[in-house]
Order: sequence, then structure tokens, then C-alpha cells
Amino acid sequence: MSNSNVKTNEVNLIPFEVVSVVDQVKEIPAGVNLINAPAAWEKGEKGEDIVVAVLDTGCQADHPELQDRIIEGRNFTTDDNSDPNNFTDYSGHGTHVAGTIAATENQKGVLGVAPKAKLLIVKVLAGKQGSGAYEWIINGINYAANWQGPNGEKVRVISMSLGGRQDVPELHKTVKNAVNKEILVVCAAGNGGDNDPGSIELSYPGSYQEVVEVGAVDLNKKASRFSESNKNVDLVAPGEGILSTYINGEYATLSGTSMATPHVSGAAALIIKHSEKEFERTLSEDEIYAQLIKRTVALEYPKRAVGNGILDLAQE
Repeated sequence: MSNSNVKTNEVNLIPFEVVSVVDQVKEIPAGVNLINAPAAWEKGEKGEDIVVAVLDTGCQADHPELQDRIIEGRNFTTDDNSDPNNFTDYSGHGTHVAGTIAATENQKGVLGVAPKAKLLIVKVLAGKQGSGAYEWIINGINYAANWQGPNGEKVRVISMSLGGRQDVPELHKTVKNAVNKEILVVCAAGNGGDNDPGSIELSYPGSYQEVVEVGAVDLNKKASRFSESNKNVDLVAPGEGILSTYINGEYATLSGTSMATPHVSGAAALIIKHSEKEFERTLSEDEIYAQLIKRTVALEYPKRAVGNGILDLAQE
């Protein structure tokens, strides 16, 4: 693919379904419970101060569940006249993903998997539909990989619930660069599955071997019919009927591998916090991946559909 093609709008939100939108809830979402996140909260200190970069449609910065979690944000899209400091979410998707990772503990709304983690919001998809150029994604990954916070914080996890059908060499190179900086890159498998776990569907960056590719299951641990299958799927997480934060200060139930991905990104924050306390040192990306895969339970499906199985933070 030539360099000029990197500028075309070919990356999209992986299609997802908005099941319902409500203005008030007070609960730990079913998906957060299904992966046993509460069992890991004490040891993982709720992911305190671990920075997760969310590359998506932006985020509602003043959502009561998220305003205390966002450490910084940047816009790489043409929305809002390309203002780099305006990462407003016009879709709802990015706000939903951010809430699953780290919706804060405030006795109302929902709780994220790692409710004390910090979010770096990197807007790489524009408009209500959430489409973007490969260039925006590449710039967003580079930004997250090189970012430093006010106190020297660095991004430890990049979460991407997006994908395109093109295998773009520049995108692959950028992903490898982030992984070489010891960042765990977590990506959605995609929703182009045909309900045949034996077939192969590829979305990028999800199916690059260097990333953690996340497929979806429902709340009964059944493989989602839409979840793409290929030889690089690493694990699955809840992706149907997922309740989280939404634009306009609301909450919504969404379905898709986009919703499974942030469960794993939030879990990674808990695992990093817990493991680095135990080992008394910084873990490499390989080691974080190994700790993540230790916390899975095998499912009765082909590996190309579910990888190592479902994320379960009660496993150690």
C-alpha cells in the first residue's frame, strides 16, 4: 500500500449494536462480574495510576464516571477543525469503551474493570459513524507510545476497538514499535464472523500476531456468532449486552467485540499493578501477556474462535 493510501478513510468502528440507552443505573456491570474483576481489585489496587490509552471516537470528558479518570486527551481527526485538544465523542462508542476500562467508584452509575486506572483519550475516529484514516490511527499509536505524563507516567496498555480490512505495512510497523516499548496492545477481533469457528476472517490491527486479539462471548460464555475467528485470537471476554458509560452523561448497553476488548485492557491494568508489586520490578510486554493468559479458562470451541479461553481474574 502506498503512502498516499494511508490518508484515506478506511478504518472504521467495528460495527456494534446499541441495545438500549438509560440515564441512571447503579451496579457493577455483568461483564465486569463475569471476568471476576472484583476478585482482583484488592491485589491489583483497582489499577491505580496505570495509564491505558484508548484509541477510539474520543470520550465525553465531563461524564461523571470518567472525568476523574482522564489524565489527558488528543484529537488526530478532522472533527472540530482538527483542534488537537478537542476529543469530544460524537458517537458514544469511545465513551462506552472508556467506562468498561475505568468507570470510577462513586456509589452511582457503573464500575469499570480497573476503576482507579488513568485514561489517555486518543481520538482517531471521527463523526457519529466513527470512521478514520489509517494515518490517524498510526499517529495516535505513536502519540500514545511516546506520551509522558506530568509525573513521568507512561502508557502501559493501548486499547483499540477498531479495525480495517487492509493490512497496511505502516500500521503494522507502528504496532510493533509500541510493543517494543513494552506496551501491551489490545485489539478487537472484529464483528465480521460468520458463526463458523472453523473459518478465517481478518481485521487489522486485530489479527497482527504482536497484539492481544480479543474475541467476544455472551454472558453465558457462548462464543458470539459475530466474533471473527483466526489463528491469532488470544482470548475472549464478554461482548454482548455490555452496560457502560455513554455520551450525554448517560449509560448504554452495547454489543460487539469492541465491548470485549476494554474488559481485557482494564484487566491488564489490574494485572500490571498486582504483578509489579509482587515481582518488585517493571514487567516486559511478554511478561504482562503471560500473566494475562494465565488468567484464562479454556472453552469448548476451536482455538481460532476463542484462543486460550475466557478472561477470568479469579485465576492466578
